[in-house]
Amino acid sequence: MSKSAYQPAYKRILLKLSGEALMGDDAYGINRATITNIAEQIKEIVDLGVQVAVVIGGGNIFRGVAPAAAGMDRATADYMGMLATVMNALALQDAFKHAGIVSRVQSALNIEQVAEPYIRGKAIRYLEEGKVVIFGAGTGNPFFTTDTAAALRGMEMNAEVVIKATKVDGIYTADPKKDPSAIRYKTVSFDEAINKNLKVMDATALTLCRDQKLPIIVFNVFKQGALKSVVMGDDEGTKVLP
Repeated sequence: MSKSAYQPAYKRILLKLSGEALMGDDAYGINRATITNIAEQIKEIVDLGVQVAVVIGGGNIFRGVAPAAAGMDRATADYMGMLATVMNALALQDAFKHAGIVSRVQSALNIEQVAEPYIRGKAIRYLEEGKVVIFGAGTGNPFFTTDTAAALRGMEMNAEVVIKATKVDGIYTADPKKDPSAIRYKTVSFDEAINKNLKVMDATALTLCRDQKLPIIVFNVFKQGALKSVVMGDDEGTKVLP
């Protein structure tokens, strides 16, 4: 039995969840069975002693209002998107509660009635106490994606890795849905990911992680047990390395 069977490869991770990951097979919104499944997967790694911070997107909710946002001022649309991520953060916190996970929501926008303001020291203390911290409202600034928020919070939390949950089991040479001959990369460098436009994360997030030597792992959140395999250091997903 390998060493990874006994000990997680990472003590503290930043998990990036897209809003779309919460939709399941629905057109938009939050699929209850899907969010429950994600919470149970996260509980598996929390029970191993892994400290987990989560940055969540808002595409599943914003998709429902996107037609109305066409032609809207970009900053206004981005703030709407940030509010959508806070809604997702609260839904995720509720799913965690049902799964037996203690969590805290911190928002980059000041909405104290529903979420704590983002305070770095407090968030780190929560992680050290074994609580899951969910970061909502992205960076709190328009023109930045939740990918960039994930890179930023990952560095601020001193996470060892950013783990990006997607609908595919890694990064491929081409879109595996369109090209059956596409091959999954086991590892790829940051420079290669940027130069080949592999769409791991946006360029700002990739550059931030590259400069701080913070690795990224892309995996399929819908593959049962995949998240646990990633934190155990198994050959799961694709690693983007400095």
